Amino acid sequence: MKILQRYFAVSILQAVAFVLVAFLALQAFMDLTGELPSVGKNGYAIQYAFLYVLAQLPSHVYEVMPLAALIGTIYTMAQFAATSEFTIMRASSMSTGMVAWMLVKIGLVLVIITFIFGELITPRTAPIAEKIRLSARGAAISTEFRSGLWTKDIVKAEGMTGEVTGSRFFNVRQVKPDGTLIGVKLYEFDTNFRLRSITLANTGTFQGNNKWLLSGVTENLFTNPQLLKPGAEANLENNFAQESGMIETRHSATKDLLSEITPRILAVAGSDPDRMSASELAVYTRHLQENKQETERFKIAFWKKLFDPLTIFVLMALALPFGYLHTRSGGVSLKIFVGIMIGVSFQLVNALFSHLGVLSTWPAIVTAIAPSILFLLLALGALWWVERH
Repeated sequence: MKILQRYFAVSILQAVAFVLVAFLALQAFMDLTGELPSVGKNGYAIQYAFLYVLAQLPSHVYEVMPLAALIGTIYTMAQFAATSEFTIMRASSMSTGMVAWMLVKIGLVLVIITFIFGELITPRTAPIAEKIRLSARGAAISTEFRSGLWTKDIVKAEGMTGEVTGSRFFNVRQVKPDGTLIGVKLYEFDTNFRLRSITLANTGTFQGNNKWLLSGVTENLFTNPQLLKPGAEANLENNFAQESGMIETRHSATKDLLSEITPRILAVAGSDPDRMSASELAVYTRHLQENKQETERFKIAFWKKLFDPLTIFVLMALALPFGYLHTRSGGVSLKIFVGIMIGVSFQLVNALFSHLGVLSTWPAIVTAIAPSILFLLLALGALWWVERH
């Protein structure tokens, strides 16, 4: 049994490695092709494009590993069937359960590798890739809005602790690769959503421990005289009334700001949830919940980050029935083509469920795991069919 386990492991892992390298080479070529139009502009040399593509490879390993595991396993099982090795193994009292258990142990190795790339390596190489690209171009981190990057946090009486006294909206025109903020605007409201202050700063530098140092600061403070009287809050006919007759403007060279917003949150605020790590998604989802913002999309992405590597087990189970198909049922190339179609269909169904989960407000964990359960049932059905035919 140990010899068979080793034989299966070596054969499958070699095939998976070959397929993985092929996919990574194709993806690197596509990334480099996308970068070539920018080469030679604003000091962006070809070596920076190669470094950027190289730093992007770990994130692609996470994306294509399940498909590589599927195709590599199908190729191995099809080869065993074509040479009648699998038939001899079955005749030597090797059951389907034994083969499945061997595939589970091989799949566990691939799952661990995928988790390492997704949670440990990619979160460190992705920022490096972005810094290489932006530093070479002399640019700042781009955002989806012309007005810059927007985010929100809550204001507490004692900075990071105490009673909640309002909310604050951050607007940053640019975020430099080193984390420096350019063109900072802060809109602060009280608990009744009355505008209390507008703060403008030329730059913002993170000092650690939720502390920002703003430079070139201009503060516009709004006050409502009626609210200064004892008990006036309950007597106001319109709690949203904003008295603009009293505006105080202050100028200062620097100002300290305590905020829940950190460079990590700013980095992920403009990112695609599907390209964020599970830890980043957890931090940002918690931040959105505290600020009473929509979190469904990020919850789904979080659970997908946890369950997507486990789909390797499901896809390898789908590859197992190919070992029962004899050569007359189709050559190895045909079976690999079928495997590619299965992998593509899984990716499409996975993406479809993600969008349907957001639109239909399904539970995030159900949305993330449903495609895997569906294809696992398909694998079990295929095994039942081939064993009886």
